[in-house]
Amino acid sequence: MSSTPEHGAAPAGREESLADLLGGRRGALDATLPPVAFAVGWLLGGESLPVGVGAALVTGVAVAGWRWYHRHRPRSVLVGLLAVCVAALVALRTGRAEDFFLVQLVANAASALAWMVSIVIRWPLLGVLVGVVLGQRGRWRRDPALLRGYGRGSWVWTGTYLLRVAVFLPLWLGGQVVALTAARVALTWPLVAAALAVSWVVVRRSLPAGHPGLRHPVGLAAPVTSATIAPERSGAGSDQGLEM
Repeated sequence: MSSTPEHGAAPAGREESLADLLGGRRGALDATLPPVAFAVGWLLGGESLPVGVGAALVTGVAVAGWRWYHRHRPRSVLVGLLAVCVAALVALRTGRAEDFFLVQLVANAASALAWMVSIVIRWPLLGVLVGVVLGQRGRWRRDPALLRGYGRGSWVWTGTYLLRVAVFLPLWLGGQVVALTAARVALTWPLVAAALAVSWVVVRRSLPAGHPGLRHPVGLAAPVTSATIAPERSGAGSDQGLEM
C-alpha cells in the first residue's frame, strides 16, 4: 500500500469528507511521473533499458526533492523514491523493460489481499487509516455504525487494487511497456480520486441519521444525541499510500 494524500480541512459549511482527511490525489499523481519518464526514456533511447531506468531515477529524485523542499511528509517522500529504485533494480536485474512495473503489480495484489483480510477480521483498513489521521486509535471500532461503514468502504478500495491487477497482469505478461505506462497513469490518481469519493458515499450511507460523523465515534453505551451532531472542522491530512 503506498501507499500517498493532500492536506487540509473541509471548507466552512461543508461536511468533512474522506478526501479532506486522507487526500491521496497529489501523492498518486507524483507516483505516475517516474513510470512515464521510464517509458519516454526507453522509447527515445531506442528501447534502451538503462536509458529508461536513468530517466525514471532522475524523475523520482526530482519529485522527492521537490516534495522535501516544500516540507511534505519525509516518510512518504522516501517510500516513493524507494519504490522507484526497487522497480529500476528489478528491471535491470531481469533485463526486461516490462519488469519495471512488476513491483507495482505485486504490491497491488498484496494490497488487495491485505484489505480483504482486514475486512474479514473486522479491522477494515479504511477505518485504521482514518483512525490514525484523527488520533482515535481503535475507538472507532466501538461504534457499530462506523465499523460497518468502514468495512463497506474498504471493499471499494479492495476493488481498485483488484482492478489494477486485472489490467496490469495481462499487459505485463505480454511485455506491453507503453500500455503498462498508460494503465499506470489511468489507474492511479483518477482511480484514487474516484475511490475517495465513492467510499465516502458508502461510509456516510452506512451511518444512521443524526450520527455525529467520523470524528465522533459513538460507543455502544452512548446514544446519538443532537448535542453531538456538529463535527469538528480542523481536519488534518496524512500521507498513507492509498495510490498504489
